[in-house]
Amino acid sequence: MSDQLLKYVKQLGVDIHARILLAVSGGLDSMVLLQLCHSLKFDIGVAHVNFKLRGVESDGDEQFVKDWCANHNVPFFATSFDTNNYAMEHGLSIQMAARELRYQWFNKIIELHQFKYVATAHHLNDSLETALLNLTRGLGVESLTGIAPLSGNRIRPLLFATRAEIETYAAANQITWREDSSNQTDAYQRNLIRHRVIPELKKINSSLEQSFAGMVARLQPDLEILNTEVQQWRKMYVVVNGDLVKISKAGLLQSTASACLWRTLRTYGFNQQQAEGIYAAATGQAGKVFYSSTHCLAVDREELLITPFAEKLPIVSVPLASGIYQLGLNKVEVKVPVLPQIVNDAAVAILDIEKLSPTLIWRVWQAGDSFFPLGMEHAKKVSDFLIDEKVPVNLKNRVTVLEDNGEIVWVVGYRIDNRFKLTKNTRQAVQFRLIQS
Repeated sequence: MSDQLLKYVKQLGVDIHARILLAVSGGLDSMVLLQLCHSLKFDIGVAHVNFKLRGVESDGDEQFVKDWCANHNVPFFATSFDTNNYAMEHGLSIQMAARELRYQWFNKIIELHQFKYVATAHHLNDSLETALLNLTRGLGVESLTGIAPLSGNRIRPLLFATRAEIETYAAANQITWREDSSNQTDAYQRNLIRHRVIPELKKINSSLEQSFAGMVARLQPDLEILNTEVQQWRKMYVVVNGDLVKISKAGLLQSTASACLWRTLRTYGFNQQQAEGIYAAATGQAGKVFYSSTHCLAVDREELLITPFAEKLPIVSVPLASGIYQLGLNKVEVKVPVLPQIVNDAAVAILDIEKLSPTLIWRVWQAGDSFFPLGMEHAKKVSDFLIDEKVPVNLKNRVTVLEDNGEIVWVVGYRIDNRFKLTKNTRQAVQFRLIQS
Protein backbone atom coordinates (compact mmCIF):
# COMPACT_ATOMS: atom_id res chain seq x y z
CA MET A 1 0.00 0.00 0.00
CA SER A 2 2.95 2.35 0.56
CA ASP A 3 3.79 2.20 -3.16
CA GLN A 4 0.16 2.99 -4.04
CA LEU A 5 0.11 5.95 -1.65
CA LEU A 6 3.37 7.32 -3.04
CA LYS A 7 2.10 7.02 -6.61
CA TYR A 8 -1.23 8.61 -5.69
CA VAL A 9 0.19 11.71 -3.99
CA LYS A 10 2.66 12.22 -6.85
CA GLN A 11 -0.26 12.14 -9.30
CA LEU A 12 -1.92 14.84 -7.21
CA GLY A 13 1.17 17.02 -7.59
CA VAL A 14 2.01 16.93 -3.87
CA ASP A 15 5.57 17.89 -2.98
CA ILE A 16 6.63 14.72 -1.14
CA HIS A 17 9.71 16.47 0.26
CA ALA A 18 7.66 19.17 1.99
CA ARG A 19 6.64 19.08 5.65
CA ILE A 20 3.27 17.36 6.14
CA LEU A 21 1.10 17.70 9.24
CA LEU A 22 -0.91 14.50 9.76
CA ALA A 23 -4.28 14.76 11.51
CA VAL A 24 -4.27 11.64 13.70
CA SER A 25 -7.20 10.70 15.91
CA GLY A 26 -5.79 7.32 16.90
CA GLY A 27 -8.40 5.43 14.88
CA LEU A 28 -7.72 2.77 12.25
CA ASP A 29 -7.52 5.07 9.21
CA SER A 30 -5.27 7.74 10.72
CA MET A 31 -2.92 5.19 12.32
CA VAL A 32 -2.49 3.43 8.97
CA LEU A 33 -1.79 6.77 7.28
CA LEU A 34 0.69 7.67 10.01
CA GLN A 35 2.64 4.43 9.71
CA LEU A 36 2.62 4.55 5.90
CA CYS A 37 4.01 8.11 5.87
CA HIS A 38 6.57 7.19 8.51
CA SER A 39 7.72 4.15 6.53
CA LEU A 40 8.08 6.32 3.41
CA LYS A 41 10.26 8.69 5.47
CA PHE A 42 8.06 11.70 4.77
CA ASP A 43 8.86 14.81 6.82
CA ILE A 44 5.85 14.61 9.13
CA GLY A 45 4.40 15.96 12.34
CA VAL A 46 1.25 14.75 14.09
CA ALA A 47 -1.69 16.90 15.21
CA HIS A 48 -4.26 15.44 17.60
CA VAL A 49 -7.45 17.19 18.71
CA ASN A 50 -9.23 16.09 21.89
CA PHE A 51 -12.82 17.24 21.41
CA LYS A 52 -13.79 16.25 24.97
CA LEU A 53 -16.86 14.41 23.69
CA ARG A 54 -16.17 10.93 25.12
CA GLY A 55 -14.59 11.67 28.49
CA VAL A 56 -11.89 9.20 29.54
CA GLU A 57 -12.03 7.55 26.12
CA SER A 58 -11.02 10.82 24.42
CA ASP A 59 -8.15 11.29 26.85
CA GLY A 60 -7.01 7.73 26.15
CA ASP A 61 -6.92 8.44 22.41
CA GLU A 62 -4.68 11.45 22.99
CA GLN A 63 -2.27 9.49 25.20
CA PHE A 64 -2.15 6.62 22.68
CA VAL A 65 -1.12 8.93 19.81
CA LYS A 66 1.30 10.86 22.01
CA ASP A 67 3.05 7.65 23.07
CA TRP A 68 3.36 6.41 19.48
CA CYS A 69 4.96 9.69 18.41
CA ALA A 70 7.37 9.63 21.35
CA ASN A 71 8.40 6.07 20.52
CA HIS A 72 9.00 6.93 16.86
CA ASN A 73 10.53 10.40 17.36
CA VAL A 74 7.73 12.18 15.47
CA PRO A 75 6.80 15.78 16.46
CA PHE A 76 3.48 15.75 18.32
CA PHE A 77 0.99 18.62 18.72
CA ALA A 78 -2.20 18.37 20.75
CA THR A 79 -5.05 20.61 21.83
CA SER A 80 -8.53 20.23 23.30
CA PHE A 81 -11.82 22.05 22.79
CA ASP A 82 -15.17 22.30 24.50
CA THR A 83 -16.92 21.24 21.32
CA ASN A 84 -20.44 21.12 22.77
CA ASN A 85 -20.30 24.75 23.93
CA TYR A 86 -18.78 25.91 20.64
CA ALA A 87 -21.54 24.14 18.70
CA MET A 88 -24.28 25.77 20.80
CA GLU A 89 -22.73 29.24 20.64
CA HIS A 90 -22.37 29.10 16.85
CA GLY A 91 -25.55 27.19 15.98
CA LEU A 92 -23.64 24.24 14.51
CA SER A 93 -23.95 20.49 14.63
CA ILE A 94 -21.32 18.71 16.74
CA GLN A 95 -19.64 17.40 13.60
CA MET A 96 -19.52 20.81 11.91
CA ALA A 97 -18.25 22.44 15.11
CA ALA A 98 -15.50 19.84 15.42
CA ARG A 99 -14.54 20.38 11.79
CA GLU A 100 -14.28 24.17 12.20
CA LEU A 101 -12.28 23.90 15.40
CA ARG A 102 -9.75 21.41 14.12
CA TYR A 103 -9.03 23.16 10.83
CA GLN A 104 -8.63 26.53 12.54
CA TRP A 105 -6.08 24.93 14.84
CA PHE A 106 -4.37 23.00 12.03
CA ASN A 107 -3.80 26.25 10.15
CA LYS A 108 -2.15 27.80 13.21
CA ILE A 109 0.20 24.81 13.57
CA ILE A 110 1.03 24.94 9.85
CA GLU A 111 1.96 28.61 10.08
CA LEU A 112 3.92 28.34 13.32
CA HIS A 113 5.91 25.25 12.36
CA GLN A 114 6.21 25.75 8.60
CA PHE A 115 4.26 22.74 7.35
CA LYS A 116 3.11 22.90 3.74
CA TYR A 117 0.19 20.46 3.95
CA VAL A 118 -2.26 19.00 6.42
CA ALA A 119 -3.16 15.40 5.58
CA THR A 120 -6.30 13.63 6.74
CA ALA A 121 -6.99 9.90 6.51
CA HIS A 122 -10.23 10.00 4.50
CA HIS A 123 -10.58 6.96 2.26
CA LEU A 124 -12.79 5.89 -0.65
CA ASN A 125 -15.69 4.81 1.59
CA ASP A 126 -15.67 8.21 3.32
CA SER A 127 -15.89 9.87 -0.08
CA LEU A 128 -18.79 7.63 -1.10
CA GLU A 129 -20.64 8.46 2.12
CA THR A 130 -20.09 12.18 1.49
CA ALA A 131 -21.47 11.89 -2.05
CA LEU A 132 -24.57 10.09 -0.78
CA LEU A 133 -25.09 12.72 1.92
CA ASN A 134 -24.77 15.45 -0.70
CA LEU A 135 -27.27 13.63 -2.90
CA THR A 136 -29.86 13.69 -0.12
CA ARG A 137 -29.32 17.44 0.22
CA GLY A 138 -29.84 18.12 -3.48
CA LEU A 139 -26.50 19.83 -4.01
CA GLY A 140 -24.75 20.49 -7.34
CA VAL A 141 -23.00 18.04 -9.65
CA GLU A 142 -19.60 18.64 -8.02
CA SER A 143 -20.95 17.25 -4.77
CA LEU A 144 -21.37 13.83 -6.40
CA THR A 145 -17.58 13.47 -6.54
CA GLY A 146 -17.42 13.24 -2.74
CA ILE A 147 -14.26 14.41 -1.00
CA ALA A 148 -11.63 16.30 -2.98
CA PRO A 149 -8.20 14.62 -2.84
CA LEU A 150 -6.46 18.01 -2.84
CA SER A 151 -7.97 21.29 -1.68
CA GLY A 152 -5.62 24.17 -0.95
CA ASN A 153 -3.16 22.89 1.62
CA ARG A 154 -5.35 19.90 2.54
CA ILE A 155 -4.51 16.48 1.12
CA ARG A 156 -6.21 13.09 1.47
CA PRO A 157 -3.53 10.52 0.60
CA LEU A 158 -5.75 7.48 1.27
CA LEU A 159 -8.67 8.30 -1.02
CA PHE A 160 -7.55 5.57 -3.43
CA ALA A 161 -8.13 2.85 -0.80
CA THR A 162 -11.30 1.28 0.55
CA ARG A 163 -11.85 0.73 4.26
CA ALA A 164 -11.59 -3.04 3.68
CA GLU A 165 -8.16 -2.58 2.09
CA ILE A 166 -7.04 -0.43 5.01
CA GLU A 167 -8.24 -3.08 7.50
CA THR A 168 -6.36 -5.78 5.60
CA TYR A 169 -3.17 -3.70 5.59
CA ALA A 170 -3.48 -2.97 9.31
CA ALA A 171 -3.90 -6.65 10.14
CA ALA A 172 -0.98 -7.71 7.93
CA ASN A 173 1.32 -5.11 9.51
CA GLN A 174 0.11 -5.53 13.09
CA ILE A 175 -0.99 -1.91 13.38
CA THR A 176 -2.84 -1.07 16.57
CA TRP A 177 -5.44 1.65 16.90
CA ARG A 178 -8.18 3.02 19.14
CA GLU A 179 -11.84 2.33 18.42
CA ASP A 180 -14.15 5.36 18.61
CA SER A 181 -17.38 4.20 20.27
CA SER A 182 -19.34 7.01 18.58
CA ASN A 183 -18.76 5.28 15.23
CA GLN A 184 -21.21 2.57 16.31
CA THR A 185 -24.22 4.85 16.82
CA ASP A 186 -26.63 5.83 14.05
CA ALA A 187 -27.28 9.21 15.67
CA TYR A 188 -24.99 10.84 13.10
CA GLN A 189 -26.19 10.98 9.49
CA ARG A 190 -22.89 9.68 8.14
CA ASN A 191 -23.05 6.62 10.40
CA LEU A 192 -26.62 5.95 9.30
CA ILE A 193 -25.51 5.91 5.67
CA ARG A 194 -22.50 3.73 6.54
CA HIS A 195 -24.44 1.18 8.59
CA ARG A 196 -27.83 1.09 6.86
CA VAL A 197 -27.76 2.58 3.36
CA ILE A 198 -24.49 1.36 1.85
CA PRO A 199 -25.02 -2.29 2.85
CA GLU A 200 -28.36 -2.23 1.01
CA LEU A 201 -26.77 -0.63 -2.07
CA LYS A 202 -24.05 -3.27 -2.05
CA LYS A 203 -26.76 -5.91 -2.44
CA ILE A 204 -27.36 -4.31 -5.84
CA ASN A 205 -23.69 -3.71 -6.67
CA SER A 206 -21.08 -5.56 -4.62
CA SER A 207 -18.36 -3.40 -6.22
CA LEU A 208 -20.05 -0.16 -5.15
CA GLU A 209 -16.86 1.64 -4.08
CA GLN A 210 -15.06 0.85 -7.36
CA SER A 211 -18.10 1.92 -9.37
CA PHE A 212 -18.21 5.18 -7.44
CA ALA A 213 -14.49 5.78 -8.09
CA GLY A 214 -15.09 5.18 -11.79
CA MET A 215 -17.99 7.65 -11.84
CA VAL A 216 -15.84 10.30 -10.14
CA ALA A 217 -13.11 9.79 -12.75
CA ARG A 218 -15.65 10.15 -15.59
CA LEU A 219 -17.13 13.28 -14.04
CA GLN A 220 -13.81 15.13 -13.86
CA PRO A 221 -13.59 16.08 -17.60
CA ASP A 222 -17.20 17.28 -17.48
CA LEU A 223 -16.45 19.42 -14.45
CA GLU A 224 -13.43 20.91 -16.20
CA ILE A 225 -15.71 22.00 -19.06
CA LEU A 226 -18.14 23.49 -16.55
CA ASN A 227 -15.37 25.31 -14.68
CA THR A 228 -14.05 26.76 -17.95
CA GLU A 229 -17.53 28.08 -18.77
CA VAL A 230 -17.82 29.61 -15.28
CA GLN A 231 -14.43 31.34 -15.59
CA GLN A 232 -15.35 32.81 -18.98
CA TRP A 233 -18.68 34.02 -17.61
CA ARG A 234 -16.92 35.68 -14.67
CA LYS A 235 -14.46 37.45 -16.94
CA MET A 236 -17.34 38.94 -18.90
CA TYR A 237 -19.82 39.81 -16.16
CA VAL A 238 -18.08 40.00 -12.76
CA VAL A 239 -15.97 42.96 -11.63
CA VAL A 240 -14.07 42.92 -8.33
CA ASN A 241 -13.08 46.31 -6.97
CA GLY A 242 -11.37 45.86 -3.61
CA ASP A 243 -13.95 44.07 -1.48
CA LEU A 244 -16.87 45.21 -3.65
CA VAL A 245 -18.09 42.64 -6.18
CA LYS A 246 -20.35 43.67 -9.06
CA ILE A 247 -22.20 41.11 -11.17
CA SER A 248 -23.82 42.52 -14.30
CA LYS A 249 -27.44 41.53 -14.79
CA ALA A 250 -26.66 41.13 -18.48
CA GLY A 251 -24.85 37.94 -17.55
CA LEU A 252 -28.06 36.50 -16.13
CA LEU A 253 -29.55 36.34 -19.62
CA GLN A 254 -27.09 33.63 -20.68
CA SER A 255 -28.27 30.02 -20.90
CA THR A 256 -25.75 28.87 -18.27
CA ALA A 257 -26.32 31.87 -16.00
CA SER A 258 -27.90 30.08 -13.03
CA ALA A 259 -25.02 27.57 -12.84
CA CYS A 260 -22.39 30.29 -13.18
CA LEU A 261 -24.09 32.56 -10.66
CA TRP A 262 -24.31 29.83 -8.02
CA ARG A 263 -20.64 28.90 -8.43
CA THR A 264 -19.73 32.56 -8.04
CA LEU A 265 -21.97 33.29 -5.07
CA ARG A 266 -20.83 30.32 -3.00
CA THR A 267 -17.41 32.00 -2.78
CA TYR A 268 -19.13 34.60 -0.59
CA GLY A 269 -20.97 32.16 1.66
CA PHE A 270 -24.33 31.98 -0.14
CA ASN A 271 -25.93 28.54 -0.41
CA GLN A 272 -27.58 27.10 -3.49
CA GLN A 273 -31.11 27.86 -2.32
CA GLN A 274 -30.17 31.51 -1.77
CA ALA A 275 -28.52 31.62 -5.21
CA GLU A 276 -31.77 30.42 -6.78
CA GLY A 277 -33.67 33.14 -4.91
CA ILE A 278 -31.17 35.78 -6.01
CA TYR A 279 -31.42 34.62 -9.63
CA ALA A 280 -35.21 34.94 -9.48
CA ALA A 281 -35.09 38.32 -7.71
CA ALA A 282 -32.65 39.78 -10.25
CA THR A 283 -35.42 40.13 -12.81
CA GLY A 284 -37.69 41.96 -10.36
CA GLN A 285 -37.61 45.34 -8.68
CA ALA A 286 -34.27 46.58 -7.38
CA GLY A 287 -33.65 46.83 -3.66
CA LYS A 288 -33.99 43.26 -2.44
CA VAL A 289 -31.22 42.21 -0.06
CA PHE A 290 -29.76 38.77 0.77
CA TYR A 291 -27.33 37.82 3.53
CA SER A 292 -24.81 35.02 3.91
CA SER A 293 -22.83 34.48 7.11
CA THR A 294 -20.15 36.90 5.85
CA HIS A 295 -21.59 39.04 3.03
CA CYS A 296 -24.55 41.10 1.93
CA LEU A 297 -25.91 41.08 -1.64
CA ALA A 298 -28.17 43.84 -2.92
CA VAL A 299 -30.11 43.65 -6.17
CA ASP A 300 -29.47 46.99 -7.88
CA ARG A 301 -30.89 48.25 -11.16
CA GLU A 302 -28.15 46.95 -13.46
CA GLU A 303 -26.00 44.86 -11.12
CA LEU A 304 -25.86 42.56 -8.14
CA LEU A 305 -23.63 44.17 -5.52
CA ILE A 306 -21.82 42.03 -2.95
CA THR A 307 -20.03 43.47 0.07
CA PRO A 308 -18.61 41.96 3.26
CA PHE A 309 -20.24 42.96 6.51
CA ALA A 310 -18.90 46.38 7.44
CA GLU A 311 -16.31 46.67 10.16
CA LYS A 312 -16.64 49.48 12.67
CA LEU A 313 -14.37 52.28 11.45
CA PRO A 314 -12.63 54.84 13.65
CA ILE A 315 -12.93 58.61 13.45
CA VAL A 316 -10.00 60.18 11.58
CA SER A 317 -8.70 63.70 12.06
CA VAL A 318 -7.93 65.51 8.81
CA PRO A 319 -5.87 68.71 9.26
CA LEU A 320 -5.94 71.37 6.58
CA ALA A 321 -2.43 70.46 5.48
CA SER A 322 -1.31 68.72 2.32
CA GLY A 323 -1.19 64.95 2.80
CA ILE A 324 -3.07 61.68 2.45
CA TYR A 325 -5.38 60.36 5.17
CA GLN A 326 -7.01 56.92 5.36
CA LEU A 327 -10.33 55.61 6.69
CA GLY A 328 -10.92 51.91 6.10
CA LEU A 329 -10.11 51.08 2.50
CA ASN A 330 -10.47 54.66 1.27
CA LYS A 331 -8.05 57.57 1.33
CA VAL A 332 -8.50 61.31 1.02
CA GLU A 333 -5.76 63.47 -0.46
CA VAL A 334 -5.63 67.04 0.84
CA LYS A 335 -3.99 69.83 -1.15
CA VAL A 336 -3.65 73.32 0.28
CA PRO A 337 -3.67 75.98 -0.92
CA VAL A 338 -5.26 75.53 -4.38
CA LEU A 339 -6.82 77.96 -6.80
CA PRO A 340 -10.53 78.55 -6.16
CA GLN A 341 -12.13 76.76 -9.10
CA ILE A 342 -15.27 74.72 -9.51
CA VAL A 343 -14.63 71.11 -10.55
CA ASN A 344 -17.38 68.85 -11.87
CA ASP A 345 -16.18 65.70 -10.16
CA ALA A 346 -18.00 64.09 -7.22
CA ALA A 347 -14.72 62.60 -5.99
CA VAL A 348 -13.25 66.10 -5.54
CA ALA A 349 -14.35 68.79 -3.09
CA ILE A 350 -12.82 72.30 -3.36
CA LEU A 351 -13.96 74.40 -0.42
CA ASP A 352 -13.46 77.89 0.93
CA ILE A 353 -10.62 77.44 3.43
CA GLU A 354 -11.60 80.51 5.43
CA LYS A 355 -14.92 78.89 6.32
CA LEU A 356 -13.21 75.83 7.82
CA SER A 357 -11.52 75.02 11.11
CA PRO A 358 -7.84 73.93 11.11
CA THR A 359 -8.82 70.28 11.60
CA LEU A 360 -11.82 68.36 10.25
CA ILE A 361 -13.28 64.99 11.25
CA TRP A 362 -13.72 62.14 8.76
CA ARG A 363 -16.18 59.44 9.79
CA VAL A 364 -18.94 57.12 8.64
CA TRP A 365 -22.30 58.87 8.36
CA GLN A 366 -24.88 58.04 11.00
CA ALA A 367 -28.60 58.29 11.53
CA GLY A 368 -29.65 61.89 12.19
CA ASP A 369 -26.89 63.45 10.08
CA SER A 370 -28.03 66.29 7.87
CA PHE A 371 -26.41 68.84 5.58
CA PHE A 372 -27.22 71.51 3.01
CA PRO A 373 -26.59 69.82 -0.37
CA LEU A 374 -24.91 72.08 -2.93
CA GLY A 375 -27.52 74.33 -4.51
CA MET A 376 -30.01 74.00 -1.64
CA GLU A 377 -30.78 76.54 1.06
CA HIS A 378 -32.38 74.09 3.49
CA ALA A 379 -31.10 71.05 5.35
CA LYS A 380 -31.62 67.51 4.19
CA LYS A 381 -31.04 64.29 6.07
CA VAL A 382 -28.14 62.29 4.71
CA SER A 383 -30.35 59.18 4.78
CA ASP A 384 -32.87 60.88 2.46
CA PHE A 385 -30.07 62.18 0.24
CA LEU A 386 -28.70 58.65 -0.20
CA ILE A 387 -32.16 57.38 -1.13
CA ASP A 388 -32.46 60.14 -3.75
CA GLU A 389 -29.00 59.22 -5.04
CA LYS A 390 -30.20 55.60 -5.30
CA VAL A 391 -27.27 54.29 -3.27
CA PRO A 392 -27.77 50.52 -2.87
CA VAL A 393 -28.63 49.32 0.63
CA ASN A 394 -25.37 47.43 1.19
CA LEU A 395 -23.24 50.39 0.05
CA LYS A 396 -24.85 52.94 2.35
CA ASN A 397 -22.80 51.83 5.34
CA ARG A 398 -19.68 52.71 3.35
CA VAL A 399 -20.64 56.35 2.89
CA THR A 400 -18.50 58.76 4.91
CA VAL A 401 -18.64 62.46 5.73
CA LEU A 402 -16.18 65.25 6.45
CA GLU A 403 -17.34 67.24 9.44
CA ASP A 404 -16.32 70.61 10.87
CA ASN A 405 -17.50 71.36 14.41
CA GLY A 406 -20.59 69.21 14.00
CA GLU A 407 -21.43 70.50 10.52
CA ILE A 408 -21.03 68.21 7.50
CA VAL A 409 -18.98 69.91 4.80
CA TRP A 410 -18.85 67.00 2.33
CA VAL A 411 -20.69 63.73 1.90
CA VAL A 412 -17.52 62.16 0.61
CA GLY A 413 -17.70 61.17 -3.02
CA TYR A 414 -21.23 62.56 -3.47
CA ARG A 415 -21.96 66.24 -2.66
CA ILE A 416 -20.43 69.19 -0.83
CA ASP A 417 -22.38 71.34 1.62
CA ASN A 418 -23.75 74.54 0.11
CA ARG A 419 -22.49 76.61 3.07
CA PHE A 420 -18.84 75.81 2.34
CA LYS A 421 -18.84 76.26 -1.42
CA LEU A 422 -16.64 78.65 -3.33
CA THR A 423 -18.01 82.14 -3.91
CA LYS A 424 -16.80 85.27 -5.69
CA ASN A 425 -15.35 86.37 -2.36
CA THR A 426 -13.25 83.21 -1.86
CA ARG A 427 -9.55 84.05 -1.64
CA GLN A 428 -8.06 80.66 -0.74
CA ALA A 429 -9.31 77.12 -1.23
CA VAL A 430 -8.48 73.60 -0.06
CA GLN A 431 -8.95 70.52 -2.20
CA PHE A 432 -10.05 67.09 -0.94
CA ARG A 433 -9.87 64.18 -3.37
CA LEU A 434 -11.29 60.74 -2.63
CA ILE A 435 -8.96 57.87 -3.53
CA GLN A 436 -11.00 54.66 -3.58
CA SER A 437 -9.36 51.25 -3.23
